[in-house]
Amino acid sequence: MTLAAATELATATNEHLANMSNTLIYSAMTVYTLAFLAYIAEWIFGSRSKVARTANALTDGGKQQAGPAVTVKKAGGTAVLERPKVVVRAAAGARDVPDGPGAHGGDVQGDMYGRIAVSLTVLAFVVQLAGVIARAASVGRAPWGNMYEFSITFTTVAVGLYLALLALKKNVRWLGLFLTTTVLLLLGLAVTVLYTASDQLVPALHSYWLYIHVSTAIFCGAVFYVGAVATILYLFKDSYENKLEAGIKPGSFATSVLERLPASASLDKFAYRVNAAVFPLWTFTIIAGAIWAGDAWGRYWNWDPKETWSFITWVAYACYLHARATAGWKGRKAAYLAMIAFACWLFNFYGVNIFVTGKHSYAGV
Repeated sequence: MTLAAATELATATNEHLANMSNTLIYSAMTVYTLAFLAYIAEWIFGSRSKVARTANALTDGGKQQAGPAVTVKKAGGTAVLERPKVVVRAAAGARDVPDGPGAHGGDVQGDMYGRIAVSLTVLAFVVQLAGVIARAASVGRAPWGNMYEFSITFTTVAVGLYLALLALKKNVRWLGLFLTTTVLLLLGLAVTVLYTASDQLVPALHSYWLYIHVSTAIFCGAVFYVGAVATILYLFKDSYENKLEAGIKPGSFATSVLERLPASASLDKFAYRVNAAVFPLWTFTIIAGAIWAGDAWGRYWNWDPKETWSFITWVAYACYLHARATAGWKGRKAAYLAMIAFACWLFNFYGVNIFVTGKHSYAGV
């Protein structure tokens, strides 16, 4: 076989893998849509008669209703024990509120739809991961050289993180509906506005730091995303609990949705823990980027827009963590800081690449 023929064959193989990747991404979007509908069904058909826990807790002076009875059989008879409900302390420290029964509403039918939704999410994740791998194989490099590749990889990691938390028996199935909605929006944006044909990168990006720096940035973004969703839901749930405590009756729709979520204190604690856990890795991401910049451009820090906004994001999350650990800045004030920090991250990885020109612009949209 001649060199020209071999090159032509390799090119055809690359195009085949690139087309296969595109097909897999579209297939994953289809399955994510089915998962989204199943999550909707979980919320709609889950029992609404079992979601008065927060209202009862607050209107009853913080006293919880008796939990379900547990029957223990003995040789001489039957003993009935009361199983207490697990409650958590709210951020303000003024009330005890139990976690909600979950998106399924605490019944068998809702739980069935939820399990179907999770199964579809797993299938979509596997298909999307195959699409990301095919994209990488089509060019023989890491699949995050432009905004299209970053988007498909980021959403894959975000879904993988969600499934990992479920595998660890964490109560995060309430995240599924919001996650699939976001994933579908980002993938829709990726395959339309941000799509870039599979191609090689400029020489400056051919470095092992591409694997280290960008992969950690993607993982940090996925964790920050999970923390942001929990923070948004915390703000809604805390407002709902405040209304109940003040004797204001929210609408039936708000009650049906918000009663199923964890207590505001649980959401607040979850958001803080995930953000605090990934913050050191984000610090490493910035340091790794500086080292790579020194190798590629001869200077560790150039105040490039991407570098600047990475640092602004770091400062914003540092302020949030400091405020969250300081008396008087827990709860809503700290949550607003967390949302500002995540907005900085979003602008850093989407706004800067699309609207601002800098040294990172050669990576392509």
